[in-house]
Amino acid sequence: MGKTYEIRDPIHGFIELNEWERDIVNHPIFQRLRRIRQLGLTDMVYPGAMHTRFEHSLGVMHVATKMFDQIVKRRQNFLERELDFTTGGLERDRVLVRLSCLLHDVGHAPFSHAAEGLMDNDPKSNKSFKHENYSGAAVAFLMQDVVENHPLNQNYKITVQEIADFLNGRVALGRVLLWRSLVSGQLDADRADYLLRDSHHIGVAYGRYDLNRLLVTLTIALDPETESPVLAIEDGGVHAAEALILARYFMFTQVYFQHTRRAYDYHSVQALKHLLMEAQRGGDFANKEAFPPPTSRENMEQYLKWDDWRVLGMIHNGLAGEHGEILLKRQHHRRVFETPEVPNTSDLEFAEQVCEELNDLVSFVDKAESSWYKFESADIPILLRPGQGDEELTKLSRLSAVVSGLKAVSRTRVYVAIENKEEARKKVLNLRLKKEAQV
Repeated sequence: MGKTYEIRDPIHGFIELNEWERDIVNHPIFQRLRRIRQLGLTDMVYPGAMHTRFEHSLGVMHVATKMFDQIVKRRQNFLERELDFTTGGLERDRVLVRLSCLLHDVGHAPFSHAAEGLMDNDPKSNKSFKHENYSGAAVAFLMQDVVENHPLNQNYKITVQEIADFLNGRVALGRVLLWRSLVSGQLDADRADYLLRDSHHIGVAYGRYDLNRLLVTLTIALDPETESPVLAIEDGGVHAAEALILARYFMFTQVYFQHTRRAYDYHSVQALKHLLMEAQRGGDFANKEAFPPPTSRENMEQYLKWDDWRVLGMIHNGLAGEHGEILLKRQHHRRVFETPEVPNTSDLEFAEQVCEELNDLVSFVDKAESSWYKFESADIPILLRPGQGDEELTKLSRLSAVVSGLKAVSRTRVYVAIENKEEARKKVLNLRLKKEAQV
């Protein structure tokens, strides 16, 4: 596909682009990702967390390509015999996967996942829009020129709507639905990249796992219950799969749900809500505290003007209200109580008592299940005896005592304003002593 270009990456070495992909990277919508940090204001806790969605998107495309190529290399006969793939179809799918993975995050809001709670409701589903909806809309409404009209697209005829449907999960064709799991699934390239990238920039070892081993044992199999193709790991990669699950668990508990980092999520969202209200006052949108919905070209043009640089500049200029001042002075609200990671009924009842006792002192309550960075006890399909005629698909939890013993984190934390910290902690201590005396 013509000339290729290389970008040096701290995680994967060199990432290759062709001329088409380079033109997409140079598009203003993709360049905006340089101004969206991967982890919002996590640098307030881990100073190295200054990396962006730009480099992550390149990494996801790179890893997804490796995954795709590995599957085709090891299972091409299966793909053609069982799933009716063709050589030409696989070549086109590879291009679609690369472009979709490259563009999967172009719709992220300022401060990344933290601000996803400021996305409006979709009247069709009555659920909040997600960044995937904004990514699909950005591509469909604003990137037709660089996608559909590019000379290197003459042989593939890939449309912006096809990429948008891929990103939004609106793909009905079985073979394309299979490839979508490379960007959204238990073994997706998205988490494969961000775990390594986040831990590298933050300076922790929690997110490291053996990506190379995972790649050489990655395969495809038929789910006996649905008879649909799924990504799986051969039994020789069980320990690499365990390491991936553990990396997700440790990164969630030690980084993504770290108590101070979560306080900055809260303050950044409140500051951004204030800025949205002021900017959209008198406008046409019904919900002035939410981003414009991804339903038109005009809305997307307005939405994409919001990035970290703009918001941080407004905070610096004193335009973001009370929470903007808190961010400027690093006077974030403090945690005064938390349950264990997996609380029992008694722990949850005591958390409610703490909130009742503190009453108006409580600024916000944070729950793990409401975090945008979730850890849910997840399973990975494992293919036993691959290529031997009597293949069996099982779950990692059936083979791994480590994974089967993991439970979803459901910790609850209570925060108060910094000036109320000592008073609140004394009340929590007295309440705890009272409870212990009753036992």
